[in-house]
Amino acid sequence: MLPPVVCDWYLFAMQPYLVSEFRRQSDARRAPAYQHLRRSLQHAIENGELTAGQALPGERELGKLLDLSRVTVRKAIAGLVADGLLVQRQGAGTFVAERIVKSFSRLTSFTDDLRARGLDPRSTFLERSLGEVTPEEAMALNLSPGAGVIRYYRLRTADGVALALERTVVPASVIAHPDFVENSLYEAFAKLGIQPARALQRLRAIAFDAEQARLMNLPEGAPGLFIERRTFLDDGRVVEFTRSFYRGDAYDFVAELQSEPTP
Repeated sequence: MLPPVVCDWYLFAMQPYLVSEFRRQSDARRAPAYQHLRRSLQHAIENGELTAGQALPGERELGKLLDLSRVTVRKAIAGLVADGLLVQRQGAGTFVAERIVKSFSRLTSFTDDLRARGLDPRSTFLERSLGEVTPEEAMALNLSPGAGVIRYYRLRTADGVALALERTVVPASVIAHPDFVENSLYEAFAKLGIQPARALQRLRAIAFDAEQARLMNLPEGAPGLFIERRTFLDDGRVVEFTRSFYRGDAYDFVAELQSEPTP
């Protein structure tokens, strides 16, 4: 919990917006009070009234401000933690989650992106196997029918929070055994002396289906981002075909655009 002086200042600064938004939510629809508070805090985050990394007042202070019980406040905050908008740190309090900014202009791995932000990336293997390439995989990887491939299906997390589901296919001529990848595919590439040179990616918005939502600890239909990536070596060989499903409330994807010189 924040020190009392900080809490007093913080409550004073955020009070007009939060009180106004909570009343608007309460007037707009019939719902339990915790849902009104949950939506009010969500809107405060989306509108920039609460910024990434900012600490929230304690349950008692929020309850006093809005005339709510601590149980109601706790339930609202728990829902936002589950949605990835808030994070709770043992002994420190509740904070607005920091979104992960991923550049479309640089070829980096999931592990690289998170370690650069001081997070601890982990992989839980849901499937990993050696098999024969499918027609779709053969086209994506430029392989002949009957070629062998390694398939991975992973749940990617950071500090215990699920961030993405990934299905990856790699030619067996590149990685011979599924167990060679322990956590990061790109770290496995580095051990083999393989340096990806470029990638083609495409992105679209999706809604998580029931199974994906269960694995990601999200409600069914929660918004997400689908990214398909084909990664190439300098000699043109394709070494990776990955389809990733990222939670939409945790990532911002950015790209630098330049205009063509005027003739």
